[in-house]
Amino acid sequence: MTRFRTALAPLAIALAGFTAVPQPVWAAPPRPVPAAQEQQQQVTTAASACAPTVRGTATNARLTSLFTNYGNDNSRLDDWTGADGTYSLRLPSGKELWVFSDTFLGQVNPDGSRPPVVEEGGTTVFLNNSFAVERNGRLSTIHDGTPAKPTAVMPPRDSKHWFWAGDATLAGGVVEVTYQEYERFGTGAWDWRWHRNVVARFAPGRLERPISVHDLPSGHGVAWASGILKDGGYTYVYGVEDLGSPKYMHVARVRGQSLLGRWEYLKADGTWSANEADSARIMSGVANEYSVSRVGDGYVLITHDTTEVLSPNIVAYSACSPAGPFTGKQHVYTTPETSGNIFTYNAHAHPEIDGPGLVVSYNVNSFVNTDHYRDVTIYRPRFLDVTFG
Repeated sequence: MTRFRTALAPLAIALAGFTAVPQPVWAAPPRPVPAAQEQQQQVTTAASACAPTVRGTATNARLTSLFTNYGNDNSRLDDWTGADGTYSLRLPSGKELWVFSDTFLGQVNPDGSRPPVVEEGGTTVFLNNSFAVERNGRLSTIHDGTPAKPTAVMPPRDSKHWFWAGDATLAGGVVEVTYQEYERFGTGAWDWRWHRNVVARFAPGRLERPISVHDLPSGHGVAWASGILKDGGYTYVYGVEDLGSPKYMHVARVRGQSLLGRWEYLKADGTWSANEADSARIMSGVANEYSVSRVGDGYVLITHDTTEVLSPNIVAYSACSPAGPFTGKQHVYTTPETSGNIFTYNAHAHPEIDGPGLVVSYNVNSFVNTDHYRDVTIYRPRFLDVTFG
């Protein structure tokens, strides 16, 4: 079994609502409080005053065509033809940094297929993470190594480990990208597991490799950071405790801009603690990647709906605070690609990108490995404009 099959295929299943290896239950459920139903009604009523309402969703044609045209362009053969993850960050120069996890590099055939990966005798390079930079409507791929032998921007420590990207932020002009490290512990298809969280710091002018890598809190089974939001002097970090079904949202924050500061965690009673063990399950139903964005006077959580198995539905929740509680579930979009072997996952927002509404991306994948060779469009992000009233 090749590296491609042992990394990409399990990712597809894990992110779609399953987990390959049962994980221990780390965090306790929220503590019961007196008159919980009455308090929840009060919260919902208060939140309605600042809760944005989804008015409509349309395809973002600019970004969809940008990545389609770039992926199909064979003027270089060491660049992007498809990926998932799809986080973004506005750089100090005004360029847009796109942060990807599993990535295909190489050529696209005239019939819209791609050659198999190198490990299976083809010419397509497969990396567990990469960047792309957008400037004035043009994309370029960032990887380490050489054009003849590209390597990941966040290299693994050995052949049994790899990094998938989380959200990114800027701290004093330095790019901080979160990564989750996964590891293999046996030879079986499902013998892999989440291991730890790290943050890699990159110079904006030299994105091929990190300046430094630092451990992030990893002691209680929460993968940080599904999303990041700067608000009110804090950097909020959103995580997921992935039990397959359900998946639980966790919230942390750091004062200031850098993730290297002192973390504190949202407790079940709404207060903050410096002890990661106190991090509470804020809500279920989020995906491994989701986002919280400021919209008007409120905050909007965008996620694929993991209360349904392999759901094609993207939903939104609203809150008056970046820490929630998030209520008022609203339907945003039903992904048309979902059918047969094809599924969609990990919708989240890109609030720094201009558009008629909130720009949202989602990923497309297949449970059949050869589909990624047959049709290059399957393993590429899609983009939406979501408008609120």
